[in-house]
Amino acid sequence: MNIYNALIKSSLLYGSETCRLTENNKRRVESTEMDALRRSSRILRKDRIRNGTTRQQIGLEETIIKEIQQNQLTWYGHVQRMAEGRLPKIALKWMPKQKRARGRPKKNWMEEIKRAMNETSLNEGQWEDRKQWSLSVGQRRKTF
Repeated sequence: MNIYNALIKSSLLYGSETCRLTENNKRRVESTEMDALRRSSRILRKDRIRNGTTRQQIGLEETIIKEIQQNQLTWYGHVQRMAEGRLPKIALKWMPKQKRARGRPKKNWMEEIKRAMNETSLNEGQWEDRKQWSLSVGQRRKTF
């Protein structure tokens, strides 16, 4: 991965731990990532090369959405290990008092975390062992 790809990825991932990704946002982030990968590889859209093929040529296995989920799980474990009086932990447990609008409730950040935990077969309370949590999440120190 060249320096251009690293810069694009770091700018797309900045602050992604606390954002709730909707399907629309996921599509936009993935398309921006693929645009950056194509530009850095000098592949034009009119060449009609599939995204998977472009990814294989560059040597990337995972999408940026997977990295965002890993960052969110890492942040979740970090907040869960905090003391009860800390502001991030208070904000995580806060529930609004007003009633929701009619219709289906929107998915919140916590529901996405629960889904990601189920996908990676993580359980409640596993965050206590910091090293094991980061290995289970798949977050390892990356070098460029």
